[in-house]
Order: sequence, then structure tokens, then C-alpha cells
Amino acid sequence: MSATTTPDADLRQSLVAWRRDFHRFAEPGWTEFRTSAAIIGVLRGLGWRTVYGPELHGASGRLGVPGPEVLAAARERAIAQGADAELVAAMGEGFTGVLGVLETGRPGPTVCFRFDIDSNDLIESAAPDHRPAAQGFASVNAGAMHGCGHDGHAAMGLGLARLLTGLRDELNGSVKIIFQPAEEGLRGAHSLVAAGWLDDVDVFAATHLVADGRPGHVVTGADTYLASTKFDVEFAGVGAHAGGDPEKGRNALLAAAQAVLGLHAIPRHSAGASRINVGTLTAGEGRNVVPRAAHLRAETRGQDSAINDFMFARAQEVVAGAAAMYGVEHSLTVVGRADREDPSPELLPFAAACFQDLPGVTVISERPDGPSGSEDATAMMRRVKERGGLATYVHIGMATEWGHHTERFDVDEDALAIGVEAAARMALGAPDFLASLPERS
Repeated sequence: MSATTTPDADLRQSLVAWRRDFHRFAEPGWTEFRTSAAIIGVLRGLGWRTVYGPELHGASGRLGVPGPEVLAAARERAIAQGADAELVAAMGEGFTGVLGVLETGRPGPTVCFRFDIDSNDLIESAAPDHRPAAQGFASVNAGAMHGCGHDGHAAMGLGLARLLTGLRDELNGSVKIIFQPAEEGLRGAHSLVAAGWLDDVDVFAATHLVADGRPGHVVTGADTYLASTKFDVEFAGVGAHAGGDPEKGRNALLAAAQAVLGLHAIPRHSAGASRINVGTLTAGEGRNVVPRAAHLRAETRGQDSAINDFMFARAQEVVAGAAAMYGVEHSLTVVGRADREDPSPELLPFAAACFQDLPGVTVISERPDGPSGSEDATAMMRRVKERGGLATYVHIGMATEWGHHTERFDVDEDALAIGVEAAARMALGAPDFLASLPERS
């Protein structure tokens, strides 16, 4: 592999600067207007073709999109924080993904990399020993924080684009870099799949920084992501005076509470890991009013899609039963989903070779040795494989004290250059690797 793939000092500084900028202006799923406008600006400056807005997303595949008022406020905030107003307008009602394309004009495969860009619904710590707070790049957006490393992922995507621009004469075929919105809640990948952007991809890799306390430990074929369904339930009852005529009411809070208990009582599946969780329950208006509305947000997970489907089917039955018990109406909406998808085994040795002898890499494993959450990049992996391509999911370990989705999570910025160089090697080496496979030679 060519040594020219090594990020120089200037690029390393840019990786840190990009990451900290994204961290400071954290934006949750489908509201990443400023983040995406900044990404488009960098890609255009490098000469990459950019696709964004409704053209990028199959609208029917978007899940869990915020309401018009939330989106309008997010657009205004993005512009106030320096985003290009024309780009923000072009993203419309939350079409905030970005695709960068580098076409060499020479025959060869299409290699695609996916980096997610959304933040979490978290209030970031202001503790003086929390580095972002101490160094002035903690999130300025209330209730939004990069607590999972997607700020680092977005920076790696831009670093890869800059590095590959300088290597364009050594590349063959095309390179796609997907900057995906709304990964949290498993909401964003499906719309890009529906729009066909993965249909011509020969090699696909998604990358995630992992707060496992093991810097230098790389996993080239993460396969422990659980299938999952995210759903919201609205209970609609009838309000009444709690003291004067309670019998006239239909208590939505009690229906929701019954549903919570019933959901957590669903038997776990004997065929593999299964999960269920109710994350929030909100209800009621006052102490002396029979609650007429309740809202809960919940999720199921399974080691495979069949187990998750079992959990979700039972969850729907429980919710319907709880509503019937208290005589209230209910509506259930799926706001996110992901299936389980295994990496392509024949791709893993090549992925490992791309990390071999990189500065900072000490251990390369094919598969993780611990549990994972869920990921909607599996939808992209599945589509690539269905069309005859190869796909994998890569973990890059970090030295971090706090775990993902916590208010003191921080990125080990030394890991950013590792991800960029390995991806560049993959883009350069893909033609020879594919040609070496028996069925493709």
C-alpha cells in the first residue's frame, strides 16, 4: 500500500478542527442543516460532485422526521450559526444527507463509505474536567450533544475526501462518501437505499469510533448489531374532574402505565438475545384532572430480524390490550428500524490489510468480542450485497473514560487519522482486491 495515504500534519489539524466545529454545533437527526452545509462547502472546494436535498432521499424511506415547527427553528438556527442560507433552503423539510462523488473517468469499481453525522438528545456536561467544556467546543445547542462520535465520523469523511482528491490520479472507478443523517433512532439510511444510491456499489464500508478503552484495537467485521424497531404510542382518553366526576373520564395515563408494565413483561426469546425498553412516558395536565393523553417512546431489539419481529408483534398486542382495558384510543407509529446484516466474509482480510502497520493500530480482529446496539447502516450493507457487492462494518477503538450516549463522552482524536488512512487504502486497493476474487477474475 502506498505511503502517500498517510494524513500529513495539516490534514490531521483539519480533522480535529472539523470534529470540534461539528461538536460545538451539534444537530439531531433530520436537523443537521449547518453540519451538512459545512460538509457541502468542503466537498465543493475539493471538486467533488455533491448530491443533497430531496434528490438524495427517497421520501417514503424517511422515518421519525420532526414536525414543521422543529425543522423551521433548526433552519433558522443553522443560518444564524453561519450556514449558507441557499443550501439550508435546498434541504427543505429535513433532507439533510450529503453524498460526495469522485469520478476518475477510468474504469473500475465503485467504492462507498458511510459516515453518520447526527447528534444525540443529550445535555452536555459543563464539568471543568470535560475537555469540550474546558477547551470551548462544548455544544452550544440546548439538548443536543455529540455523545456517540458522529462528529468524529463526519470529520473522517471530509478528511478522506481531501486525501483522495490528492490521490485522484492513482484511483480507478468512482468513490462515494455518504454523510448520513438521523442514524440515532435508526431513521436515516432507508431513504438513501430507497433512492438507489447504493445500487452500483461494489465495496461498502461503514466506520464507527468505539469507546471501548482499547485504543489501537480495530474490528474489521462488526456483526453483533441487533435488529430493532423504534416506535411511539399515543393514547387518547377523555378528561374529567378527578374529584367531581371521575367516572366520566378515560385515563390515558393508566393505559400507558399498564402498557409499560406489560411491555417489560414480554418473555425473552430462547433463540437468541432479545430486548425491550420504554425510554419515555409523558402524560397528564394537572393533579386534579383525569389524564386524557399519554405518549410513550419504546423499542424492541433482537439478535436477528425474526426475534425482533416476535418482540415487536407482542409489543403491539400489549399496547392494544392496555388501551382496551382502560377504554382509550391508541395509535402506534414506527419511527425507526434496522435489520441484522452480517459483513461479507471475503472482504474482511482485505479490510484488515488496509489497517496493517498503520501508526497507532495494535490489534486487528475480524469480529467484536462484546455486545453492540443497533445500526441502520445494515440496510445499506444488505442492499449492496443484494446487488452483488461486498460490505462490512468497521470499529476503531478509542481511549475514552466515558461511554457512548453519556453527557461526558468525548472522542479520542488520535483515532481520526487511522480511519481516514485505512479508508483511503481501501479505495486505492479495491480494484486489485476485486480482481483477485475467483468469481470476479
